[in-house]
Amino acid sequence: MSEATASTTDLLDQVGRRLRARGERLTRPRQAVLLALIDAGHLTVEQVAERVSGRDRSVHLASVYRSLETFSRLGIVQHVHLGHGTTAYHLVSDHGPHAHAQCRVCRGVWDVPAAVLDPAARHLADSSGFRLDPTHAALSGVCATCSVVPE
Repeated sequence: MSEATASTTDLLDQVGRRLRARGERLTRPRQAVLLALIDAGHLTVEQVAERVSGRDRSVHLASVYRSLETFSRLGIVQHVHLGHGTTAYHLVSDHGPHAHAQCRVCRGVWDVPAAVLDPAARHLADSSGFRLDPTHAALSGVCATCSVVPE
């Protein structure tokens, strides 16, 4: 068994156990959504549905939405709001939820440690009692490649 196959099997087993502990099952549509997210980066619902459809055409878009919602609640999948109202989903890494940065020029998305926003979170909490969720929305800016001015 290859390392990729073993990690996929481990992921499906882990998610199956977590679902069963809540009295739920790892259904065929849920499994298809998980498989679509493996090594996929940050995908919109439509992109997940397209990948799922490539595996199993009988899985409906509503099942993709419900699966992503369930996995988000369980901390298996993280969603992030990107610019222009787009929401992207990805599997949570072993390091847990994290922040994101998005280039407003090329639309690229980068994972950023949530701790990078700790000073801002502390300041907001101390000054106004506001509790920042650094994993919910992407920071907007311009990446190094796009900030290079052509000569």
